Amino acid sequence: MFLVFIETREGKVKKSSLEALSETKRRAGELGSDVGAALVGTGLECLNPEIFSFGASQIFLLENEQLAPYSSQGYATALHELVKEVNPKAIFFAATAMGRDLAPRLAAKLGVALASDCTKVAVKDGKLEFTRPVYAGKAFLTLTLKSMPQIATLRPNVFPLVEPQNAVGEVRKKEVTIPPGAIKGQVAELLKEKGEEIDVTEADIIVSGGRGMKGPENFALLKELAALIPRSAVGASRSAVDSGWIGHQHQVGQTGKTVSPNLYMAFGISGAIQHLAGMSSSKHIVAVNKDPEAPIFKVADYGIVGDLFQVIPALKAELKKLFE
Repeated sequence: MFLVFIETREGKVKKSSLEALSETKRRAGELGSDVGAALVGTGLECLNPEIFSFGASQIFLLENEQLAPYSSQGYATALHELVKEVNPKAIFFAATAMGRDLAPRLAAKLGVALASDCTKVAVKDGKLEFTRPVYAGKAFLTLTLKSMPQIATLRPNVFPLVEPQNAVGEVRKKEVTIPPGAIKGQVAELLKEKGEEIDVTEADIIVSGGRGMKGPENFALLKELAALIPRSAVGASRSAVDSGWIGHQHQVGQTGKTVSPNLYMAFGISGAIQHLAGMSSSKHIVAVNKDPEAPIFKVADYGIVGDLFQVIPALKAELKKLFE
């Protein structure tokens, strides 16, 4: 069996987990194996039909009231129990903030290796082969894992979804035992940003700003632009975040989030290597910068050397015409 951790938020399955499930289904099919999906928390039965439709033949509901809010220690304990019981050949996570936090902790508990932030999974000579970017995306490393089970995190927006099918499967509920004191960190409160957009890791289009935005008030221009485009989100460079112009959850780059949207629009971003490490795998990149020598133009598919404060209003006007 191949096992996939399904991440949920506010009672919904994250798209990145469905992508991981889809890729697992494809590779498990090549190796003649079935796919199990693990959900951790409470009251998640309503998600079963969607998960079955994307390729799972079994769903494991790992329940405990203490697991209602996310806890890396609690979730790792629950998954560790399940892995010892079902003995999967491989375990896949989406490389989201949760997946990058949880997968290494589970790997450490099991004493196995981890392939992180993979952009390709293949089957070669009957074994799984993983490909991941290294050196800030300048090269790719292909590896196989000798330890079992094999654990990998898959970069969001890289692996296509399978066509959903009308399917059913087995549901197994398991009451998880959490030892006293096992969860040392507790979630006290969840604070949402006002008018919260889709997370940048799951957006199809990202409108991103850097130091060239000149101040926090000008990020409103990017939010207005993103509001005109379906499934889009606002991103930012580290310099903009460090200046306090926009929250850290928007940061793209080596110390922020790694994204792979269909379109990445960079306004006033010079293109430091740390930023490129987080977005160079985007399918299409458009850059707007006053400096014709800005490094961002080396990775851009389309570049505009000009004033972003003239380009953005013109772009907004054209988008309004397009979506009217």
